[in-house]
Amino acid sequence: MNQKKRFASALLSATVLFGSFGAAVSAAPATDGAAAPEGSKHITILHTNDVHSHAVENGEEMGYAKLAGIIDKYRSENPDSLLLDDGDAVHGTTFATLVNGESVVKVMNEMGYDAMAPGNHEFNYGWQHLVKLAGELKFPMLSANVKQTDGSRLFEPYTIKEIDGVKIGIIGLTTPETAYKTNPKNVEGIEFADPVKETQAMVNEIKDKVDVVVVLGHIGQDEASTDTSLKIAQQVSGIDVFIDGHSHTVLQDGLVGGNGTLIASAGEYSKFLGVVDLYLDEKNEVISKKATLVDSKEAADIKPDADVAALVKSIQDEQKPILEEKVATSAVNLNGERENVRAGETNLGDLIADAIRDVSGADVALTNGGGIRTSIPAGDVTKGQVISVLPFGNQVVTLEVTGADIKAALENGVSAYPEPSGGFPQVSGMTFKIDTSAAAGNRVTSLMIGGKPYDPAAKYTLATNDFTAVGGDQYTMFTKYPQAGMFGSMDEALINYMQELGAANVQADGRITEVAAGGSTEVEVEPAPTPAPAPQPAPTPVPETAPTPAPVVEKPAPVPAPKPSTSKAQDTAAGEVYVVKSGDTLYAIAKQYGTTWQQLQKLNKIKNAHWIYPGQKIKIPA
Repeated sequence: MNQKKRFASALLSATVLFGSFGAAVSAAPATDGAAAPEGSKHITILHTNDVHSHAVENGEEMGYAKLAGIIDKYRSENPDSLLLDDGDAVHGTTFATLVNGESVVKVMNEMGYDAMAPGNHEFNYGWQHLVKLAGELKFPMLSANVKQTDGSRLFEPYTIKEIDGVKIGIIGLTTPETAYKTNPKNVEGIEFADPVKETQAMVNEIKDKVDVVVVLGHIGQDEASTDTSLKIAQQVSGIDVFIDGHSHTVLQDGLVGGNGTLIASAGEYSKFLGVVDLYLDEKNEVISKKATLVDSKEAADIKPDADVAALVKSIQDEQKPILEEKVATSAVNLNGERENVRAGETNLGDLIADAIRDVSGADVALTNGGGIRTSIPAGDVTKGQVISVLPFGNQVVTLEVTGADIKAALENGVSAYPEPSGGFPQVSGMTFKIDTSAAAGNRVTSLMIGGKPYDPAAKYTLATNDFTAVGGDQYTMFTKYPQAGMFGSMDEALINYMQELGAANVQADGRITEVAAGGSTEVEVEPAPTPAPAPQPAPTPVPETAPTPAPVVEKPAPVPAPKPSTSKAQDTAAGEVYVVKSGDTLYAIAKQYGTTWQQLQKLNKIKNAHWIYPGQKIKIPA
């Protein structure tokens, strides 16, 4: 979720809070500072969501052991506590993906969770494997709206927990977006029913059996989503607390939705532990409910749980030899930040798209920004880092598609722009502009393929991943095409391509630009520089009129470069020849001679426009 959305969520919380419950948070159960109502029962619900297997403490990310330490503290203060997870737990980093999620199952069992709901990423190993993982859990996996085609539920819809004489019904939900936010093959034979209808049905079924109703819903609050936690709270009566996930929303003090439902959400990546405190009278009726979050600063003095820390370390030790293998080098930070790759072109997005086009020999390439999960800092690149960037195990495939469907695919990818979307396209072999003044479906203009205007009727070879090829992220225009070829995994393609390039100074080169207001000019879509461990100088501003390849990189034993004043070489029958000097870019050379960098790349058969070197001779069109 981008910072704009986080801020909006905070403003929403501030205006509709269930009272002023944002008092100081401590390791003890959070209250509003007043004594608990006399004679009341106090139940604490601790919750996590969208951890994405971020197992180790890292800055704001607390990791499993630190979370467990905070949970231990809460439990010691109030034994009447529940621990719930709202999905997207068993996939996301190599800690999970190297063993298909089994490592996270072991850790969650050790932490003593009471229930969880499957998120869309729980299905990334296929629903059959998810059922296997659910069988290894020491607590129930719940979802009322995940059904097989015969109508039977894949998981139990709810569970009932009794604490201090209070019966708490916990109903699980999974976002229907799972149908296209995992590889559709992973959910063949599975349907995602209307969460509003399923929730109301389950509330009606258990309302006479329980005192408190908690919905554990991996649903989210994204405005672009059809189903949201806000919608369910508004349309379903009888929900006391809705633990939310999927949109990575940070609700510091929760918010009250429709029907008085308290909605709580704990952000992402173990940055927060969510806390909901319930107070009930002698009739077990809720008289007060409060939500808050605990972060790493507030829990600075709490020690990680020793047993969980030991388990995490043992799993890391088993994986270490594989992950530490150096496979490439990068001269610059490669931008894979969620907010950036889902809303614009980045250098890592370009690199991955180039890699899958290179390995397949395709005319063009397209990969969804949501499949790029993190950045790579400058320096040595390990296999573990590459797998963390591309953790889904997707394969590179090719399709023979029409130009019309390439444009339709791009329209799908930019339909939410400038809002981040997992379907945002990172591309290679083509350039286009986004006209934000136009309606979704008619925003893509000036589409060029191979330096020429695209032909809607022509057939092009498209390289993509097997997720989008079968309709993932709503790229349904591809589903009618049979695979023309398969070229191995995306992570291996990226590793091989980076090895070919060497320590290249890869920069986003303006493949995607935005038509400015009035349609007279265009601006770079490239987002802000990537935060990374190593400091990085600000990129050189890019001219507005054309894409800019990266600065040249040194090549071993180059041809000696002439002095700057003698860079222009002799005339030839084909035109002049330019000798590259240090600091040149293909774009700058093209501009000097009144041509385009695409024409120079094609004339000189340059495999990658990012890589020219001092002493190289560039033919100039006559």
